[in-house]
Amino acid sequence: MVKPATIRDVAGRAGVSVASVSRVLTGAGQVTEATRARVMEAVEALSYVPHSGARSLSTSKTHSVGVILPDLFGEFFSELIRGLDLAARHAGYHLIVSSSHDHAEEAAAAIRSMRGRVDGLIVLSPHLDAEKLAGSLAGGLPVLLMNGGAVDAKRPSIVVDNHGGAFAAVQHLIAQGRSRVAHIGGPLHNAEAQARLAGYERAMRDAGLKPVSVQGDFTQAAGHAACLALLSGPTRPDAVFAANDMMAVGALLALQDRGVRCPEDVAVVGFDDVPIAALMRPSLTTMRINIAETGRRALERLVGMIDGPDRTDASREVVTPELVVRQSSSTVVLKPSGGTRPEPVLAS
Repeated sequence: MVKPATIRDVAGRAGVSVASVSRVLTGAGQVTEATRARVMEAVEALSYVPHSGARSLSTSKTHSVGVILPDLFGEFFSELIRGLDLAARHAGYHLIVSSSHDHAEEAAAAIRSMRGRVDGLIVLSPHLDAEKLAGSLAGGLPVLLMNGGAVDAKRPSIVVDNHGGAFAAVQHLIAQGRSRVAHIGGPLHNAEAQARLAGYERAMRDAGLKPVSVQGDFTQAAGHAACLALLSGPTRPDAVFAANDMMAVGALLALQDRGVRCPEDVAVVGFDDVPIAALMRPSLTTMRINIAETGRRALERLVGMIDGPDRTDASREVVTPELVVRQSSSTVVLKPSGGTRPEPVLAS
């Protein structure tokens, strides 16, 4: 059995004092960037876990799980954390939540900070290198990947069928008689945004229609600006498919600002089904992924991995979005508005 690395091993490899290693790891006191870089390289190379964390891991569980999210702002992440928290409390675990601010380096720092403090990790990353990131930094911790960064993962993962969901959303608009369907996309580096763009373009090509896309960043402000740009273009769209609900909300507000009727003149469809979607007027048609339920399922799977660490689980679970038709895409709403959102059901 390989002996765990000690703080002295880290100091020796980095060529610094034990005190310097401690300052880097605790954030107490100042060190140069060069020293910090050498220490963190040594920590990563040696898979070092701070002694207090190593002691807790060798004697008992922490009964905490770490959650790394790209952001903590907005209804999507609020709903996801709600589902995670409900399931965690039911299983007797606490959540430690951190944000990567959508940057790989900050995600790496967040994962390092969790080692020795949690029994397992849930990493939601829109980046294609999420599996590599988690695998190289998490050490022996059970890790569950979520969403875009887990598309081809060999690790346990839960992913949304973003391509299929976008394809269904655009097919719905075309079935409503819309032929100039524009797309407001997410960030270029975001794997989920790429998949939703590909689904949109496929549906347009299959229908013999010309794709028109404007890039956004998943915020309401971006959706508003993108929709204004589309309305000012040479050919006004008769429908807009936004890559998430918040940009779709921004698009609805832009239509109202310009006196454009929705859905009579321009229909709008979003993606996610965040709570505000059902409260907008017109209410927003969207692709529902039941965010809180997905969080609940992720936490349950991670706890299963923690309780059965010898069990191999490299399965990829796919969440299929459901079209929820509301007022923004059809003058005749085809199904209930979805204003009442089901709570996640926890097994007793």
